[in-house]
Amino acid sequence: MKNLIQQGVIVMLTAPENLTSGRGVQVGNMFSVAGSDAANGTTFEGQVTGVFELPKVSAQAWTQGALIYWDNTAKNCTTTVGTNLKIGVAIAVAANPSSTGRVRLNGAF
Repeated sequence: MKNLIQQGVIVMLTAPENLTSGRGVQVGNMFSVAGSDAANGTTFEGQVTGVFELPKVSAQAWTQGALIYWDNTAKNCTTTVGTNLKIGVAIAVAANPSSTGRVRLNGAF
């Protein structure tokens, strides 16, 4: 295809804050996992699809296939909709309590 720019699994984004590799980050209405450390305002590679183990609300129990949202204030994943950004689905059960859960990112919604 003459008009294909890239596959879109990893995209170049501007860090909205200081980032560490492997951390979830919201840029506008897009969620990604940082591929490397990045200083606020610099460009980083963000992976927008794939399966990642991410921090979650410890007191929540997740079921496989549950919709997962990103709480950009708490910097963790949640099943609470509110004003949070939908980022994907849980691919495995996550107990209450537990500090992480496995999420399949679906790219931008």
